[in-house]
Amino acid sequence: MDELSGTVLAGRSFEPIRGRVVVSDGRIQAVEETDTASTDIVLPAFVNAHTHLGDSVAKEAAVGLSLDDAVAPPDSLKHRRLAAADRSDLVSAMRRTLRFMERTGTLSCLDFREFGVDGARALRDAAAPVDVDAFVFGSGDRSVLEVADGYGASGANDADFTDERAACEERGLPFAIHAGEPDATDIHPALDLDPDLLIHMVHAERDHLERVAEGSVPVAVCPRANAVLGVGDPPIRELLDHATVALGTDNAMLNPPSMFREMSFAAKRFDVTAREVLRMATAAGAEAVGLDRGVIAPGRPAALLVLDGDSDNLAGTADPVRAVVRRATALDVKRVLA
Repeated sequence: MDELSGTVLAGRSFEPIRGRVVVSDGRIQAVEETDTASTDIVLPAFVNAHTHLGDSVAKEAAVGLSLDDAVAPPDSLKHRRLAAADRSDLVSAMRRTLRFMERTGTLSCLDFREFGVDGARALRDAAAPVDVDAFVFGSGDRSVLEVADGYGASGANDADFTDERAACEERGLPFAIHAGEPDATDIHPALDLDPDLLIHMVHAERDHLERVAEGSVPVAVCPRANAVLGVGDPPIRELLDHATVALGTDNAMLNPPSMFREMSFAAKRFDVTAREVLRMATAAGAEAVGLDRGVIAPGRPAALLVLDGDSDNLAGTADPVRAVVRRATALDVKRVLA
Protein backbone atom coordinates (compact mmCIF):
# COMPACT_ATOMS: atom_id res chain seq x y z
CA MET A 1 0.00 0.00 0.00
CA ASP A 2 1.28 3.45 -0.91
CA GLU A 3 -0.19 6.91 -0.37
CA LEU A 4 0.62 10.06 -2.34
CA SER A 5 -0.60 13.23 -0.68
CA GLY A 6 -0.91 16.85 -1.72
CA THR A 7 -2.82 18.55 -4.53
CA VAL A 8 -4.18 15.79 -6.76
CA LEU A 9 -5.13 16.61 -10.36
CA ALA A 10 -7.93 14.08 -10.47
CA GLY A 11 -10.19 12.66 -13.15
CA ARG A 12 -10.55 13.69 -16.77
CA SER A 13 -10.95 17.34 -15.81
CA PHE A 14 -7.79 17.45 -13.65
CA GLU A 15 -9.76 19.18 -10.93
CA PRO A 16 -7.32 19.98 -8.11
CA ILE A 17 -8.30 18.41 -4.83
CA ARG A 18 -6.43 18.48 -1.55
CA GLY A 19 -6.08 14.90 -0.48
CA ARG A 20 -4.37 11.65 -1.31
CA VAL A 21 -4.13 8.85 -3.83
CA VAL A 22 -4.10 5.35 -2.36
CA VAL A 23 -2.21 2.78 -4.45
CA SER A 24 -2.02 -0.99 -4.08
CA ASP A 25 -0.70 -3.67 -6.45
CA GLY A 26 -0.07 -1.12 -9.17
CA ARG A 27 -3.63 0.21 -9.17
CA ILE A 28 -5.28 3.32 -7.77
CA GLN A 29 -7.53 2.12 -4.96
CA ALA A 30 -8.94 5.48 -3.92
CA VAL A 31 -8.73 9.23 -4.48
CA GLU A 32 -9.73 10.94 -1.27
CA GLU A 33 -10.20 14.50 -0.15
CA THR A 34 -8.53 14.95 3.21
CA ASP A 35 -6.47 17.46 5.17
CA THR A 36 -2.81 17.30 4.27
CA ALA A 37 0.24 19.41 4.89
CA SER A 38 1.93 18.15 1.73
CA THR A 39 2.77 20.70 -0.95
CA ASP A 40 3.29 18.00 -3.59
CA ILE A 41 1.36 18.01 -6.86
CA VAL A 42 0.18 14.58 -8.01
CA LEU A 43 -0.76 14.12 -11.66
CA PRO A 44 -0.92 11.35 -14.26
CA ALA A 45 2.38 10.38 -15.83
CA PHE A 46 2.77 11.72 -19.35
CA VAL A 47 1.93 9.86 -22.55
CA ASN A 48 4.17 11.09 -25.37
CA ALA A 49 1.96 10.62 -28.43
CA HIS A 50 4.65 10.70 -31.10
CA THR A 51 8.33 9.82 -30.91
CA HIS A 52 11.09 8.57 -33.16
CA LEU A 53 13.42 7.06 -30.58
CA GLY A 54 15.80 5.59 -33.13
CA ASP A 55 16.97 9.13 -33.83
CA SER A 56 18.73 8.99 -30.48
CA VAL A 57 21.83 7.88 -32.41
CA ALA A 58 21.99 11.29 -34.13
CA LYS A 59 21.08 13.97 -31.60
CA GLU A 60 21.44 17.51 -33.01
CA ALA A 61 22.81 16.12 -36.28
CA ALA A 62 20.08 17.74 -38.39
CA VAL A 63 20.27 21.30 -37.10
CA GLY A 64 19.61 23.76 -39.92
CA LEU A 65 18.44 21.14 -42.41
CA SER A 66 15.13 21.15 -44.24
CA LEU A 67 12.43 18.56 -43.55
CA ASP A 68 13.43 16.48 -46.57
CA ASP A 69 17.14 16.61 -45.83
CA ALA A 70 16.65 15.91 -42.12
CA VAL A 71 14.04 13.16 -41.89
CA ALA A 72 12.30 12.27 -45.18
CA PRO A 73 12.66 8.62 -46.24
CA PRO A 74 14.65 6.97 -47.62
CA ASP A 75 17.80 9.06 -48.09
CA SER A 76 17.69 11.78 -45.40
CA LEU A 77 20.43 12.28 -42.86
CA LYS A 78 18.26 10.50 -40.28
CA HIS A 79 17.86 7.37 -42.37
CA ARG A 80 21.53 7.27 -43.33
CA ARG A 81 22.53 7.50 -39.67
CA LEU A 82 20.04 4.82 -38.67
CA ALA A 83 21.21 2.47 -41.43
CA ALA A 84 24.82 2.92 -40.41
CA ALA A 85 24.25 2.46 -36.67
CA ASP A 86 25.47 -0.70 -34.97
CA ARG A 87 22.51 -2.51 -33.40
CA SER A 88 23.98 -2.49 -29.91
CA ASP A 89 24.65 1.24 -30.20
CA LEU A 90 21.09 1.82 -31.42
CA VAL A 91 19.56 -0.16 -28.56
CA SER A 92 21.78 1.62 -26.04
CA ALA A 93 20.90 5.06 -27.41
CA MET A 94 17.15 4.36 -27.38
CA ARG A 95 17.37 2.94 -23.86
CA ARG A 96 19.13 6.06 -22.60
CA THR A 97 16.41 8.24 -24.11
CA LEU A 98 13.75 6.04 -22.52
CA ARG A 99 15.49 6.45 -19.15
CA PHE A 100 15.45 10.21 -19.62
CA MET A 101 11.74 10.04 -20.39
CA GLU A 102 11.06 8.00 -17.26
CA ARG A 103 12.99 10.40 -15.04
CA THR A 104 11.05 13.34 -16.50
CA GLY A 105 7.61 11.83 -15.95
CA THR A 106 6.80 10.03 -19.21
CA LEU A 107 5.77 6.40 -18.73
CA SER A 108 4.23 5.73 -22.15
CA CYS A 109 5.17 6.73 -25.69
CA LEU A 110 3.84 5.97 -29.16
CA ASP A 111 6.94 5.38 -31.25
CA PHE A 112 7.30 5.22 -35.01
CA ARG A 113 10.07 2.64 -35.38
CA GLU A 114 11.92 2.44 -38.65
CA PHE A 115 13.53 -0.62 -40.33
CA GLY A 116 10.77 -3.18 -40.09
CA VAL A 117 10.87 -6.24 -37.85
CA ASP A 118 14.49 -5.68 -36.86
CA GLY A 119 13.73 -2.10 -35.85
CA ALA A 120 10.70 -3.10 -33.81
CA ARG A 121 12.67 -5.80 -32.00
CA ALA A 122 15.46 -3.34 -31.26
CA LEU A 123 12.99 -1.05 -29.49
CA ARG A 124 11.54 -3.98 -27.56
CA ASP A 125 15.06 -4.79 -26.36
CA ALA A 126 15.75 -1.15 -25.49
CA ALA A 127 12.57 -0.83 -23.44
CA ALA A 128 12.78 -4.16 -21.63
CA PRO A 129 14.62 -2.92 -18.48
CA VAL A 130 12.92 0.50 -18.40
CA ASP A 131 9.55 1.39 -16.84
CA VAL A 132 8.31 3.11 -19.99
CA ASP A 133 5.61 1.44 -22.07
CA ALA A 134 6.92 1.91 -25.60
CA PHE A 135 3.99 1.35 -27.98
CA VAL A 136 5.63 0.29 -31.25
CA PHE A 137 4.23 1.53 -34.55
CA GLY A 138 6.23 -0.64 -36.93
CA SER A 139 7.23 0.05 -40.51
CA GLY A 140 8.19 -1.76 -43.69
CA ASP A 141 6.49 -5.00 -44.69
CA ARG A 142 3.20 -5.96 -43.06
CA SER A 143 5.04 -8.82 -41.34
CA VAL A 144 6.22 -6.23 -38.81
CA LEU A 145 2.79 -6.57 -37.20
CA GLU A 146 3.93 -9.92 -35.80
CA VAL A 147 6.22 -7.89 -33.52
CA ALA A 148 4.77 -4.36 -33.40
CA ASP A 149 1.66 -2.98 -31.67
CA GLY A 150 0.46 -1.21 -34.83
CA TYR A 151 1.69 0.20 -38.13
CA GLY A 152 3.19 3.67 -38.56
CA ALA A 153 3.22 4.98 -42.13
CA SER A 154 5.59 7.73 -43.22
CA GLY A 155 3.02 9.51 -45.40
CA ALA A 156 0.53 8.86 -48.19
CA ASN A 157 2.76 10.55 -50.77
CA ASP A 158 5.66 8.21 -49.97
CA ALA A 159 4.05 4.87 -50.85
CA ASP A 160 0.79 2.95 -51.13
CA PHE A 161 -0.06 1.69 -47.64
CA THR A 162 -3.33 -0.04 -48.55
CA ASP A 163 -2.02 -3.53 -47.75
CA GLU A 164 -0.58 -2.43 -44.42
CA ARG A 165 -3.87 -0.75 -43.51
CA ALA A 166 -5.75 -3.92 -44.37
CA ALA A 167 -3.34 -6.00 -42.29
CA CYS A 168 -3.99 -3.78 -39.29
CA GLU A 169 -7.71 -4.17 -39.80
CA GLU A 170 -7.37 -7.96 -39.95
CA ARG A 171 -5.38 -8.06 -36.72
CA GLY A 172 -7.34 -5.38 -34.87
CA LEU A 173 -4.25 -3.18 -34.57
CA PRO A 174 -4.07 0.61 -35.00
CA PHE A 175 -2.82 2.24 -38.18
CA ALA A 176 -1.17 5.66 -37.86
CA ILE A 177 0.19 7.93 -40.56
CA HIS A 178 2.01 11.24 -40.93
CA ALA A 179 -0.10 13.81 -42.76
CA GLY A 180 0.05 17.50 -43.56
CA GLU A 181 3.59 18.11 -42.38
CA PRO A 182 5.32 19.61 -45.45
CA ASP A 183 2.05 20.64 -47.13
CA ALA A 184 -1.60 19.59 -47.43
CA THR A 185 -1.31 17.28 -50.43
CA ASP A 186 -1.11 14.05 -48.45
CA ILE A 187 -3.96 14.73 -45.99
CA HIS A 188 -6.94 13.54 -48.04
CA PRO A 189 -5.04 10.42 -49.24
CA ALA A 190 -4.13 9.69 -45.60
CA LEU A 191 -7.76 10.09 -44.53
CA ASP A 192 -8.81 7.77 -47.36
CA LEU A 193 -6.92 5.02 -45.50
CA ASP A 194 -9.26 5.44 -42.50
CA PRO A 195 -6.39 5.86 -40.02
CA ASP A 196 -6.65 5.42 -36.28
CA LEU A 197 -4.20 8.26 -35.65
CA LEU A 198 -2.91 11.18 -37.73
CA ILE A 199 0.45 12.78 -37.02
CA HIS A 200 1.19 16.53 -37.45
CA MET A 201 -1.65 18.02 -39.58
CA VAL A 202 0.27 21.31 -39.74
CA HIS A 203 -1.44 22.31 -42.98
CA ALA A 204 -4.94 21.05 -42.18
CA GLU A 205 -7.69 23.09 -43.84
CA ARG A 206 -11.45 23.26 -43.23
CA ASP A 207 -12.34 20.27 -45.44
CA HIS A 208 -9.67 18.17 -43.73
CA LEU A 209 -10.95 19.17 -40.31
CA GLU A 210 -14.48 18.23 -41.28
CA ARG A 211 -13.35 14.77 -42.39
CA VAL A 212 -11.36 14.32 -39.17
CA ALA A 213 -14.46 15.21 -37.15
CA GLU A 214 -16.71 12.92 -39.20
CA GLY A 215 -14.32 10.02 -38.70
CA SER A 216 -13.46 10.82 -35.07
CA VAL A 217 -9.78 10.51 -35.96
CA PRO A 218 -7.34 11.50 -33.18
CA VAL A 219 -4.41 13.76 -34.09
CA ALA A 220 -0.96 13.94 -32.52
CA VAL A 221 0.73 17.32 -32.85
CA CYS A 222 4.43 18.07 -32.36
CA PRO A 223 4.77 21.86 -32.39
CA ARG A 224 8.41 22.13 -31.28
CA ALA A 225 9.62 19.80 -34.02
CA ASN A 226 7.50 21.63 -36.59
CA ALA A 227 9.15 24.88 -35.49
CA VAL A 228 12.68 23.45 -35.71
CA LEU A 229 12.03 22.13 -39.22
CA GLY A 230 10.33 25.36 -40.31
CA VAL A 231 7.19 23.69 -41.65
CA GLY A 232 4.75 25.94 -39.77
CA ASP A 233 2.48 25.75 -36.75
CA PRO A 234 -0.28 23.15 -36.44
CA PRO A 235 -3.74 24.72 -36.05
CA ILE A 236 -4.13 23.31 -32.55
CA ARG A 237 -7.19 25.36 -31.62
CA GLU A 238 -9.06 24.30 -34.74
CA LEU A 239 -7.94 20.69 -34.32
CA LEU A 240 -9.18 20.64 -30.72
CA ASP A 241 -12.54 21.93 -31.92
CA HIS A 242 -12.83 18.94 -34.26
CA ALA A 243 -10.91 16.05 -32.73
CA THR A 244 -9.07 14.50 -29.83
CA VAL A 245 -5.60 16.04 -29.93
CA ALA A 246 -2.53 14.54 -28.27
CA LEU A 247 0.94 15.96 -27.79
CA GLY A 248 4.21 14.43 -28.96
CA THR A 249 7.85 15.44 -29.12
CA ASP A 250 8.70 13.76 -32.48
CA ASN A 251 12.32 13.17 -33.49
CA ALA A 252 14.83 12.68 -30.69
CA MET A 253 17.47 14.14 -32.99
CA LEU A 254 15.67 17.49 -33.02
CA ASN A 255 14.42 17.93 -29.45
CA PRO A 256 14.70 16.12 -26.14
CA PRO A 257 11.51 14.14 -25.44
CA SER A 258 10.51 16.41 -22.57
CA MET A 259 6.78 16.78 -22.16
CA PHE A 260 7.41 19.73 -19.83
CA ARG A 261 9.03 21.64 -22.68
CA GLU A 262 6.36 20.56 -25.16
CA MET A 263 3.50 21.58 -22.88
CA SER A 264 5.02 24.96 -22.09
CA PHE A 265 5.65 25.66 -25.77
CA ALA A 266 2.10 24.69 -26.72
CA ALA A 267 0.47 26.63 -23.88
CA LYS A 268 2.35 29.84 -24.58
CA ARG A 269 2.24 29.78 -28.38
CA PHE A 270 -1.30 28.60 -29.13
CA ASP A 271 -4.88 29.47 -28.17
CA VAL A 272 -5.33 26.63 -25.71
CA THR A 273 -6.07 26.33 -22.01
CA ALA A 274 -3.73 24.70 -19.51
CA ARG A 275 -6.23 21.90 -18.91
CA GLU A 276 -6.46 21.20 -22.64
CA VAL A 277 -2.69 20.98 -22.88
CA LEU A 278 -2.43 18.69 -19.85
CA ARG A 279 -5.02 16.39 -21.38
CA MET A 280 -3.07 16.43 -24.65
CA ALA A 281 0.02 15.32 -22.73
CA THR A 282 -1.70 12.51 -20.82
CA ALA A 283 -5.12 11.00 -21.50
CA ALA A 284 -5.43 11.95 -25.18
CA GLY A 285 -2.41 9.96 -26.34
CA ALA A 286 -3.46 6.97 -24.26
CA GLU A 287 -6.99 7.01 -25.64
CA ALA A 288 -5.74 7.17 -29.21
CA VAL A 289 -4.37 3.62 -28.98
CA GLY A 290 -6.44 2.19 -26.14
CA LEU A 291 -3.90 2.47 -23.33
CA ASP A 292 -5.33 2.56 -19.82
CA ARG A 293 -3.27 5.56 -18.76
CA GLY A 294 -3.51 9.30 -18.27
CA VAL A 295 -6.23 9.68 -15.62
CA ILE A 296 -6.14 9.56 -11.83
CA ALA A 297 -9.25 7.63 -10.81
CA PRO A 298 -10.04 4.51 -8.75
CA GLY A 299 -9.29 1.32 -10.63
CA ARG A 300 -6.88 2.92 -13.08
CA PRO A 301 -3.19 1.94 -13.27
CA ALA A 302 -0.95 3.87 -10.90
CA ALA A 303 1.21 5.58 -13.54
CA LEU A 304 1.76 8.77 -11.59
CA LEU A 305 4.04 11.77 -11.39
CA VAL A 306 4.72 13.72 -8.21
CA LEU A 307 6.10 17.26 -8.40
CA ASP A 308 7.56 19.23 -5.52
CA GLY A 309 5.07 22.06 -5.18
CA ASP A 310 7.42 23.79 -2.75
CA SER A 311 10.40 23.82 -5.10
CA ASP A 312 12.03 27.17 -5.73
CA ASN A 313 10.36 27.13 -9.13
CA LEU A 314 6.80 26.12 -8.15
CA ALA A 315 6.40 27.63 -4.67
CA GLY A 316 3.74 30.33 -4.56
CA THR A 317 1.97 29.47 -7.82
CA ALA A 318 -1.69 30.44 -7.89
CA ASP A 319 -3.00 27.60 -10.09
CA PRO A 320 -1.51 24.07 -9.93
CA VAL A 321 -2.66 23.08 -13.43
CA ARG A 322 -1.10 26.16 -15.01
CA ALA A 323 2.00 25.59 -12.89
CA VAL A 324 2.39 22.04 -14.23
CA VAL A 325 1.81 23.02 -17.85
CA ARG A 326 3.55 26.38 -18.14
CA ARG A 327 6.23 26.42 -15.44
CA ALA A 328 7.27 22.98 -14.20
CA THR A 329 10.55 21.41 -15.31
CA ALA A 330 12.36 18.14 -14.80
CA LEU A 331 14.03 19.68 -11.73
CA ASP A 332 10.62 19.75 -10.02
CA VAL A 333 10.10 15.98 -10.36
CA LYS A 334 10.02 14.37 -6.91
CA ARG A 335 8.85 10.88 -7.81
CA VAL A 336 7.66 8.84 -10.77
CA LEU A 337 5.47 5.88 -9.85
CA ALA A 338 5.17 3.21 -12.52
